Amino acid sequence: MTPIDIENDILKIEQEQELKEEYRNMSKKELLDVIDDLNLQIEHELPELISKAMNNLNTFQCCEGELYLRGTDEYGRDFQVCFDAYDFLNWIDTEQIEYIKEQLIKHIKTK
Repeated sequence: MTPIDIENDILKIEQEQELKEEYRNMSKKELLDVIDDLNLQIEHELPELISKAMNNLNTFQCCEGELYLRGTDEYGRDFQVCFDAYDFLNWIDTEQIEYIKEQLIKHIKTK
């Protein structure tokens, strides 16, 4: 840890303590308003679509009506997707599997 990192950590702790003191002095209504504002900020910060690449698929599991696929993302971090198993089977049928195979064969031939 560098001296700059330590200084930044100290500043964060001081800011947190100031906020805690400020929140202690607020009424219940003021605190609820702060919570509402924070919830709105979080909603606006969340992306509408999460796009990730699953590499190194290493786990397939079906349990209690849920289908799990797990691997690593484009940064090497563990990444998991959970599907409703019934919906997955209704959506992915023989026709979709054949289409995936056709597209993969085209991709392999172009390399």
